[in-house]
Amino acid sequence: MKKLKVGIIGCGTIANSAHIPAYMKNPDVEIKYFCDILPERANAAVEKYGCGIAVEDYHVVLNDPEVEAVSVCTPNLWHSVISIDALHAGKNVLCEKPAARTYAQALEMQKAQHETGKILNIGVVNRFNDSVNKIKAYIDSGKLGEVYHVYASFRAHRSIPGLGGAFTTKAIAGGGALIDWGVHFLDIVMYCCGDPEPKTVSGQAFCKLGVDMPNYTYKSMWAENTKDLNGTYDVDDSVTGIIRTAGRSSQSTARGRRTSTSARCTSTSWARRPVSVSTTATSSPSTRRRTERWFPTSRSSR
Repeated sequence: MKKLKVGIIGCGTIANSAHIPAYMKNPDVEIKYFCDILPERANAAVEKYGCGIAVEDYHVVLNDPEVEAVSVCTPNLWHSVISIDALHAGKNVLCEKPAARTYAQALEMQKAQHETGKILNIGVVNRFNDSVNKIKAYIDSGKLGEVYHVYASFRAHRSIPGLGGAFTTKAIAGGGALIDWGVHFLDIVMYCCGDPEPKTVSGQAFCKLGVDMPNYTYKSMWAENTKDLNGTYDVDDSVTGIIRTAGRSSQSTARGRRTSTSARCTSTSWARRPVSVSTTATSSPSTRRRTERWFPTSRSSR
């Protein structure tokens, strides 16, 4: 049977921890290209996985008629540009989250998808989490009664991905904790509650703990092995906000941080993240206890 030929664009952490291993396990897929602007990364992927061609220019991948799909695993700045180019080149696209740095860029991606009719999928992987889908099933079936408030919290201990690099430079990443991790939890809430229409949004973002880079204490950099003291740190490391909606849940509250100094988070750089719901009394105590559970986000989530 003919295999689906794909190209990996961006050979960094998320490509090696999630996309490439998944493709390698799929007998119906063949990775034809590993593309990265750092040639040593693309070459290392070819050597590690024993397949594919290393290239620096993603247009080489898009111009190959054999390639049917691409994974866009670059920093956020290039998500929309590469995805739009790929769609117009007739490729199906799996783009890492967040979709783009800005809402306007995301709309341009959506427009290109509508124009071309190709598949554009964004890597909000928690929609495939069994725990998340169990909660969605409870809500959809009415087992929880009326869900009128959802509280989402995500936090980690000293877990800035790489000081002075792409993750801490707003011009590249578009933001910090909210756009990097928060998109997962906002998506979980919206997904489980039937994508209610937002009416008002208010919030606050803080850029505090990583700004003094020389004195920032850490054990490791989980995405970029970077501590560039001449680099940039202008993104949020903690956020809080309230979203009022017109749908099933009239209010959602979110809080998050990736630089907590609290001792309760010191056991791991990837703390567990709770999601709880407030419901009417029609749900039983045992059901409420089950829903106020911890949702671990796997390391494959960027």
